[in-house]
Amino acid sequence: MRKVVVLAAAVVVALGVTASSATSASSETGITARTITIGGGFPLTGPASPYAIIPTAMKAYFSYINARKGVDGKRGIYGRQIVFNIYDDAYNPSQTVQQGRRLVEQDKVFAIVGQLGTEHNEAIRPYLNSNKVPQILNATGASTWFNDFKKYPWTGGWFPDYEFESRLYGQAIARNSPNAKIGVLLQNDSFGEDNLRGLRNGLGAKAGNIIGVERFEPTAVDVRSQVARLRGTGATVFFIVGTPRYTIQAYAFANALGWRPAVIYTTLVSATDTILTLAQRSGGGDLVNNTYSAAYLKDPANPKWDNDVGMKLYKQVMAKYYPSGNVKDGLNLYGVAAAHAFVQLMYKAGKNPTRASLMKAYRAWTETTPFLLPGNRVRTNGNDQRPIDCLQLQKFTNGTFQPVSALRCRSDKS
Repeated sequence: MRKVVVLAAAVVVALGVTASSATSASSETGITARTITIGGGFPLTGPASPYAIIPTAMKAYFSYINARKGVDGKRGIYGRQIVFNIYDDAYNPSQTVQQGRRLVEQDKVFAIVGQLGTEHNEAIRPYLNSNKVPQILNATGASTWFNDFKKYPWTGGWFPDYEFESRLYGQAIARNSPNAKIGVLLQNDSFGEDNLRGLRNGLGAKAGNIIGVERFEPTAVDVRSQVARLRGTGATVFFIVGTPRYTIQAYAFANALGWRPAVIYTTLVSATDTILTLAQRSGGGDLVNNTYSAAYLKDPANPKWDNDVGMKLYKQVMAKYYPSGNVKDGLNLYGVAAAHAFVQLMYKAGKNPTRASLMKAYRAWTETTPFLLPGNRVRTNGNDQRPIDCLQLQKFTNGTFQPVSALRCRSDKS
């Protein structure tokens, strides 16, 4: 039987109520006068298990919300405690479906929240939409969450758009290394293909500079052979699209083979200070210092944020509710930020929330959050259903990332 973790928790002070429902909360699945039951499938084991800390960090923030008194003087959200049921899907889409059905049919959850993985969320999406169960704040930036929301009205993303992220990389390469040969290592799924499409779009007329594309399965043992073939192309720019396990391997194998690309772009799903430091210690060596990526959240490993209000809140939550967690790991900050977003939406869904009022709040959502980079924002409206719009390019040097560009937004002309 898969490892089961049942987590109780909750999130930050709301800015106000903008949605309501005539339906009594007691008649809505997953909502009682005292509780809000939500859940999700996460890779607690398997090839993407480094992400297992994300739901634990979410739990920590929910615990903070459940304990503190909100602006209404009540603990939780309007006096309701958040119950967060987590099941292990081992980064296997079939397991995601199985655990999703369990959450809906047995646990009677109000919503699936923050679930990780592109193929995994795609696999359970038709079932959740047919049962009108919200599937929100998906931990994946696949274009389908933003482009297909009319077909799947009960589904919504949270993570920045993969295509936009990699378009920024392509533009930077075309501008700074217009004649460079580019080798691409990518996961063989929608996550990988979205990033490859964005890279090509950003390169524009320089897209022909991509001289090697090597794909690997999400359950592969390693990427040794793919990295070896890319080394043989003579590429001087290396673009890595993979989860932490394969990203770490990519650096280690490249270094072991004596391949030293002058510039490496690593997608932000694996570009945290903690992961790249681990890559450095696991055989990547100084090669990791050639890495560029993107950011939308503040970096808990960078001392520049030590006196920031949002970072102080994050560290307060971690110290009390997740003391064993690495406070400098950006994946933990991500979990807290995602949980915070859910709490914001629940306040906007009204004092007597329904699944429909939650989705109404998500579809027309404008909010500031203490965890995003200054100038970034959460916003959805009309046909623009990408909550996080802006990214900043950054470079990894000696254990931490430093910005190398201004904040860039999808709405900017480029």
